[in-house]
Amino acid sequence: MIEVMKSKIHRVRVTQAELNYVGSITIDEDLMDAANIIANEKVQIVNNNNGARLETYVIPGQRGSGIICLNGAAARLVQVGDIVIIISYALMDMESAKKHQPSTIFPDDHNKLI
Repeated sequence: MIEVMKSKIHRVRVTQAELNYVGSITIDEDLMDAANIIANEKVQIVNNNNGARLETYVIPGQRGSGIICLNGAAARLVQVGDIVIIISYALMDMESAKKHQPSTIFPDDHNKLI
């Protein structure tokens, strides 16, 4: 088995950071659908502003809201306005991985689908 990129939401802006929360990232459900990411899926967050990388799980946010909210301890690694990349991975056998085409989306400056 090999781990490959399954989905990527490239360069979205953090709209909220809520320290007093159980943990996770809240993502606009429209972005989740477009990137083929589901609720509770494990994702890696890469902060372009400070280089921080973390892993957490996804909570669906209100459709069309553009919300990207880091919750719990992850809120310490971002500031509102930071640009992040959200990546999920999948395990596949080598032959499937060679044919795999990840879902990648490039939202606009307001976290809306283009």
